[in-house]
Amino acid sequence: MRTVVVFSLIFTCILVKPMVLFDFDTKSDISNWKILDDVVMGGRSNGSFKLNANGHGVFSGAVSLENNGGFSSLRYRFTEKKVKGYTKAVLTIKGDGKSYQFRTKSSAYDRHSYIAKFTTSGKWETIEIKLSDMYPAFRGYSLDIPNYPAETLEEIAFLIGNKKAESFELQIDSVVFK
Repeated sequence: MRTVVVFSLIFTCILVKPMVLFDFDTKSDISNWKILDDVVMGGRSNGSFKLNANGHGVFSGAVSLENNGGFSSLRYRFTEKKVKGYTKAVLTIKGDGKSYQFRTKSSAYDRHSYIAKFTTSGKWETIEIKLSDMYPAFRGYSLDIPNYPAETLEEIAFLIGNKKAESFELQIDSVVFK
């Protein structure tokens, strides 16, 4: 029995190599990273995204509560990736001490996202998010459907929306599925 368990673990480790979704450097093509703010609903938040001199992606801006606003997001869409067998997303980031959301979509056409919340420390850190803990939500409301099934993936996103007006800056070094 022990041999079967060991073989199973080795087989899983061989099959599921880390999948680098994005690893930023000074030459990264960030043209598929798009900002989506609450302006689509009349709000006044404004986010931006750029590469800094060190080659990190920088998502920054200001969240406004004017006109029922309150969020800014950064989305990255790509062709479908098979993620069956992966159990966590690993984010290497440097935040500003504020809370953010990491979001996934199985299909770019899904209306809902799967969400995990995390708080940054103000220092470079590695945040590990269990994919099975990512809950479904649409426009701020949790849905009564299962958590992220982690079979396919077509979009990841970062969102800030802490129900207060605030400036923000999140530096991103890499996003990897393990």
